Amino acid sequence: MTTFLRAAAGALLLAMLAGCAATNMGTPGDPLERMNRATYRFNDSLDRHVMKPVAKGYIKYVPSLLRRGIDNFLENLAFPTTIVNDLLQLKIKHTLVDLGRFTVNSTLGIGGILNPANAFGIPKNDEDFGQTLGRWGVPAGPYVVLPFLGPSNLRDAPSWYVDAQTDLRITLDLDTTTEWALVGVSLVNRRSELLPYDASFDSAYDRYAFIRNAWRQRREYQVKDGAVEDDIPQEELEDPGAAGDEVPAEAPPAEAPPAETPAEKPADQPPGTGASSSATSLMPASEAIAGGMFW
Repeated sequence: MTTFLRAAAGALLLAMLAGCAATNMGTPGDPLERMNRATYRFNDSLDRHVMKPVAKGYIKYVPSLLRRGIDNFLENLAFPTTIVNDLLQLKIKHTLVDLGRFTVNSTLGIGGILNPANAFGIPKNDEDFGQTLGRWGVPAGPYVVLPFLGPSNLRDAPSWYVDAQTDLRITLDLDTTTEWALVGVSLVNRRSELLPYDASFDSAYDRYAFIRNAWRQRREYQVKDGAVEDDIPQEELEDPGAAGDEVPAEAPPAEAPPAETPAEKPADQPPGTGASSSATSLMPASEAIAGGMFW
């Protein structure tokens, strides 16, 4: 998987360099907006012409039971990232619980294809290195859209490489064909889970601004473990493309469960976890947003 890591790191570096030369459009929290919108358009085009059609075919031709097993298997392979970051944040109880969950699913669950941990009532946490840095006081920095990877910020973007070192989908010593097949299946599986939200995002006046604001609020919720303040500055929630048009209060949350909600998703899981966790997308949660990876 070395080739994949190098390619992704190159894309990340390119985005960072481009951001240095970007013109500030004046949107609070998004000084790189001109560059971000250009990257967003590229990602969106790739998604509409490649990933979305493939994901629709995946849903149409692959039985739901098989898709569920694939999702469980990929989630289990990525789960060591959460365990490591539990420990880095000194959440000892969460570390032991998540380690137990991984052990149960890897053994009784036949490598994670099944999910007996939920049947045993073992909860699941969602952590990544960006959240770890945020817990120890590292500021998020400006919002940035990465080529291929989607929404992030200057704190979380480099963290992707760190999380990749503990993601078994990337670090397993497999032959090249198997490695890329695993990457492809992970991407398609992730995108298929997000198809139900396309209409909601397409209906937004300014799709880029809607996704940016939803992602930033969701990310703050994750980093602070839900302890967010109510008095979020309004300028951060405004849609710059619509004069006075803010995201409707009844808009779907940034992380609602997919239409075909797996039984193994705990009902008491807080918003911002679950389908977008580092365990169910190829990239860590810091680079995913409900509605698609490529935005």
